[in-house]
Amino acid sequence: MNASDESLMSSSDAAQRERGTDGARSFEGRLLERMLTRLGSPEVEFTLWTGERVALAGVEPVCRVRVSSRATLLSILANPAVRFPDAYCDGRIEIEGDLVRLLERVYLADERAPVPSALARLLGRLRRPHGNSLAGSRANIHHHYDIGNAFYELWLGQTMAYTCAYYPTAETALDQAQIAKMDHVCRKMRLRSGEHVVEAGCGWGTLALHMARHYGVKVRAFNISKEQVAYARERAEREGLAGQVEYIRDDYRNISGRYDAFVSVGMLEHVGVDNYEGLGAVVARSLGDNGRGLIHSIGRNYPAPMQPWIEKRIFPGACPPSLAQMSRIFEPHNLSILDVENLRLHYAQTLRHWLELFELAGDRVQHMFDAKFVRMWRMYLAGSLAAFTTGTLQLFQVVFATGHNNEVPRTRAHLYVP
Repeated sequence: MNASDESLMSSSDAAQRERGTDGARSFEGRLLERMLTRLGSPEVEFTLWTGERVALAGVEPVCRVRVSSRATLLSILANPAVRFPDAYCDGRIEIEGDLVRLLERVYLADERAPVPSALARLLGRLRRPHGNSLAGSRANIHHHYDIGNAFYELWLGQTMAYTCAYYPTAETALDQAQIAKMDHVCRKMRLRSGEHVVEAGCGWGTLALHMARHYGVKVRAFNISKEQVAYARERAEREGLAGQVEYIRDDYRNISGRYDAFVSVGMLEHVGVDNYEGLGAVVARSLGDNGRGLIHSIGRNYPAPMQPWIEKRIFPGACPPSLAQMSRIFEPHNLSILDVENLRLHYAQTLRHWLELFELAGDRVQHMFDAKFVRMWRMYLAGSLAAFTTGTLQLFQVVFATGHNNEVPRTRAHLYVP
């Protein structure tokens, strides 16, 4: 326990918390208590601009939030899911303690929260996530991915893989874990030299290059991010793999041709549930009779929208599906699900590594952008980490094959035999 934690614990006794100047809870303090109760009583203490400290009775705070003004508090009270992180990014609140621990407490409290208030239900109905039409998808992807490859190079590691890594041991380093993930994916698809693979949503091109180099396949990789495709093409030329890997700047809906395997790692979150049957049609028409594939996606245990601040500020159009929702890709097109693996804790570890590298590069990120941008991305990475450690988010890898394919493995031995 560090000194900050000890300070928080020593101040947690409700009888010793400072109140208004007359000893009574202020009007703002009472509103804040009401909000904390509505949010499931997270273990958080607030310090108001007056010096008044507010936490629920019987709660041991793990973190303290300092609020700069009455206007800031009223904004948070109106819409905490969006306005709290906004206030942090603007510097209108300060957090004493570990940000990840704070967000973990918030996510866990949400599970025990009472029925949402009328205002919360109204805000939910009014919220309109960004759409994923052809034009909408391009705008959404541009917002997140086309902010400069140099920024992502600071914290993604040498592989530039922006998806969940795979950790064979707890001590595995980030780059080695990303390579292990790519091998894990390739073994699941049982790739053979000379085959043709189509990849939907290829990021900076790492997986396509890995499949070509180590498994001898030819890859057509589709992506609508201008920055990522330019980076991937240059990398393929530099590494002598341009003859085996073709990067196409286009939407997955425009995939054409026939392939032995279909793979998508980290794109499904951007597709939108309403488009899943259409994605399945693309998969079905792309695969031959003995085709197979893998889809790797952030997901949930039950249908729910993306956290509204992340969808609004960071990842427009994103929606992590449940497994039942993912089945809309496969069922209408007679695609057989062969295997499902949940790598939730692997993604938590990936995010720990990303967040560590991001913090080390904080001054350089601020020089590229500004202090608000640093806080925004810290909130995003810390919130994502907390979502995976608490089980709010999952990470699904689904292996599938065409319905009449009898060349499917009888065991999982191929996944673990070198």
